[in-house]
Amino acid sequence: MASSSASRKRTKKVVAKPVEQHDSNDNNESGFLTRWFSGNMESINEYHKEFSQKTFVNPKFIRMEFLRNENLNQVVDMLKFQKLERFVKLSGNIYLDLVKVFLTNMWIDNGVIYSQVKGVDMAITDEVWLSVAGLRDAGTIVSRANIADLGGFDKVQFFKACLRNPNNSMRSYSMGELSIIPRLLSYIIIWILTPRGFNHVALTEDDLILMYCLVNKIKVNWVSVIKEQLVRIRKKPEFKIPYAMLISSFIEYYDTDVENELSEEVKAHSEITVATLNKIELKKVNGNQWICKASAEEEEADGAGTSVAAEQFTREDLGLENSFTPGLSN
Repeated sequence: MASSSASRKRTKKVVAKPVEQHDSNDNNESGFLTRWFSGNMESINEYHKEFSQKTFVNPKFIRMEFLRNENLNQVVDMLKFQKLERFVKLSGNIYLDLVKVFLTNMWIDNGVIYSQVKGVDMAITDEVWLSVAGLRDAGTIVSRANIADLGGFDKVQFFKACLRNPNNSMRSYSMGELSIIPRLLSYIIIWILTPRGFNHVALTEDDLILMYCLVNKIKVNWVSVIKEQLVRIRKKPEFKIPYAMLISSFIEYYDTDVENELSEEVKAHSEITVATLNKIELKKVNGNQWICKASAEEEEADGAGTSVAAEQFTREDLGLENSFTPGLSN
């Protein structure tokens, strides 16, 4: 076996192999754990039990400039209303081991996330959320439990209104059935806002609730949404780790020593681009307009050409023009 110093090379800003694949002997592993957890054996045991073998949801990010350039201004407006511009474009270095340390030591008290990494105490206060992600702990706390507060949300009715062809029979809650804007919003929800490591095609009721809030401009408490997701992964051993980029940014915010820690830079292919839109079956026509590929194929087969108008999406189309919007100052 190669020496541990050679096989477990750690540098600050390089692409490195996942932590699960490290080749290291027990003594060196013990040394890393002692440094990460400041010798706290209870935390080390918790790490082995809950997080050491967990993998990560591949991070994604999107830039507002890209959406504007692609004439997807409706999505820009929805994200800006939610104050999500900075959060959805987070990119940089992910500290794979230290993210797991953060989650192992994480607890929530009075709505504030606390943790400790390499002896550095961290309190993710409103100031930290705002500085790192541009988010505030304010807005509507949305869930299936408070649907009545969302101004008439109906899962079936809303999904049918988002369909590319609302007259088609509804077979499943699949992203592939949606028109342009709902389809792109679904992708952003599933990969960035509430990332998960499985079933990226079927929409859950939670996904639809968040999309309803986006299109209806109901201000969501995204800090609450993120905290709920982080708590959920502790209860579900099969869940992959989300928000690795966000947590890495918290670690950097507190000036944690990361010089000799394993890191992986968010890759260019993690960015949502034209290739991503093509992957979710969208097609650019007439210069700079996007439609669903299935619509283009159907219309071309009928000899009618490609109609952009059929793919336009408005709040009125969803019956939202008179929907209740909570009066929130933030």
